[in-house]
Order: sequence, then structure tokens, then C-alpha cells
Amino acid sequence: MEINLVSDTVTKPTPDMLRAMFNAPVGDDVFKQDPTVNELEAKTAAFFGMQTALFFPSGTMANQTAIKLHTQPGEQLIADKYAHIFNYEGGGVSFNSGVSCRLLDGNRGMITAQQVEDAINPPDFYHSPLTTLVSLENTTNKGGGACYEMLDLLGIRKVCDKHGLKYHLDGARIWNALVAKNQDPLHYGKLFDTISVCFSKGMGAPVGSVLVMSEKDYPKALRIRKVLGGGMRQAGFLAGAAIYALENNLERLTEDHRRAKELGKVLKGLNWIQSVEPVETNIVIFSVKPTIQDAVVIEKLKQKNIAISSLGKGKLRMVTHLDYKEVMHTYVLEALEKMVF
Repeated sequence: MEINLVSDTVTKPTPDMLRAMFNAPVGDDVFKQDPTVNELEAKTAAFFGMQTALFFPSGTMANQTAIKLHTQPGEQLIADKYAHIFNYEGGGVSFNSGVSCRLLDGNRGMITAQQVEDAINPPDFYHSPLTTLVSLENTTNKGGGACYEMLDLLGIRKVCDKHGLKYHLDGARIWNALVAKNQDPLHYGKLFDTISVCFSKGMGAPVGSVLVMSEKDYPKALRIRKVLGGGMRQAGFLAGAAIYALENNLERLTEDHRRAKELGKVLKGLNWIQSVEPVETNIVIFSVKPTIQDAVVIEKLKQKNIAISSLGKGKLRMVTHLDYKEVMHTYVLEALEKMVF
């Protein structure tokens, strides 16, 4: 029994999801003639109460499209220092859009309205880049699956309105935040100019993200997707999986969250653990004692057929997901408790 806790991207489609994919009616999405893609885009836009949406092969491309949509070369966006758009998108912010990042020292990947206010460059001071965009991440990946409070998101929206800034949400794991905080997705649609959502993480689909936006932004976003090479043909087979996920896999995220919290609780009680970050959703980040090497921990778990990942600088990560079953969970908890260094 191999247990992969490296990421929630490792899931395989269930038999029911595969049937939904197999039975999906398809067309050529480059001509916007794929009925299943069109249905997914409409469903996702409606879910957040936004006007329209566009299907992408990856969350990175969806984020990069949003950044290019809202900025011009030479401008600057504001984000947390842990932001996926800065750390894990291959430098695409600068390569694709010619934009720099003002990185803030937030709390577990989350920034405040006051931090945003303080980071905005004076628009009449032409020596510094013009601030035009604020990009948030919810849940935060490198912040350990932390979730923003709605009031904090609203506070940042007010700062954006005050200074004429666009507001983007990297919502790769927004589903986890919605379930964990019992939040209304319609509130997100009212706050953000664009939201990227991923179906290939906790939702269990094999491929695909969607960018939701206004009708006004759609033509430009469609052109940017084309420039980035994101136009796909019979993409409905992939969209069928995402529709299935949206209709069937949202509420079950509570199971992932429960198991992650139980992992965190067990880790806290082990004498070889230095610290465990708060667990809100499906990501567990922990550090081992300075006398123990990360690689040794990873190797010991690998010998027990358990795979986890390193974030560097002494931090290790486990991510629970659809394919991590209760029998696996029991085995991992017992294996952790028996480990000796």
C-alpha cells in the first residue's frame, strides 16, 4: 500500500468521474463549440455569482492570464512573500507581464488591509513602479492551508477601491476555505475582479482550472489565453471531470480537513518534532528538531511506503486528499507514533 501525501494533486479520477468524462459531449473549444466546457464555465461563474469564466489547463496559466489582464509592463503588484504567483510560477509575472512584485511579510501567507495600504507606491511619484494590482491566495499553500476571514478580504477590497487597484484571488484551494470557514462563494464574487479556481487538487479532477471574471474582461482574457498557448480542442473530456467534482466532491473536503487535523495533533505529541503550524484545512506543515535531518525523516517514511515533501529550511509537508482513505490514515498515524530518532 503506497500512501502519497506529497500533494492533493496526485489523485486519480474515480470510476464515476471517469464515466462522466467518457460520456461528456465535446466540440472544439478553440471555437467555443465544446458544450461541456461551456457548461463548466457557466456553472463556475454562477457558483461565485460572476458573469463569465474561462477554462485553462493549469492554475498557473489562469493566474498569469489574470495578472496580464490587470497590468501593464513596468507596473507592480502586491502579494504576500509566500504567494504562489511569485514562488511557484516560474517567474511568469515578470516574463509574461513585465511586472514586479511588492512582497509583504504576512501571517502564514495572509496580508492585511493596512499592509496593502502602506505598500502602495504614490501614483505621482514616477520614479517607482505604478501599483495596479493586489493578488491574494486562499487557502495559502506555503502558509499551511490558512484561510482568510471575509472581513479581512473586504478590508483589502476597500483599499483597492480607494486607490483604483484591481483585485485578484488565486483560489486554487478556495474550495477548502469555503468548507472550512462555512463561507458563501457569492461573497467572493462580489469582492474580486478575477478568481482562479483549481479542480485538480482537493476536488479530485485530473486536469483543469477556471478563471471567473466580468463580461468586460472576457475578450482580453480569451486573447491572453491564446497567446499563452492555452486553447484546447475537445477539452470537454476534462471539463466533464471538473463538473463532476463541482457537483460531488465539495462537501467531502471536510474528511480531508479532519484527517489533516488528526495528523497535526499526533505530530505535536512526538518528541522529535520541533513545531507544527496550525491546521485549518488539508495541509500540515511541521518542523523536526534541529538535530534531525529532513531527508532522514522523508527516507524513514518512504521505507514505510509513505511519501511526504520538503518545503526547505527545515519544514516538511503532508497534504490529505480524495485518495487518502481512512485505512491509510490509521496506518500513517500509527507509523508516526512508532518512529524513533
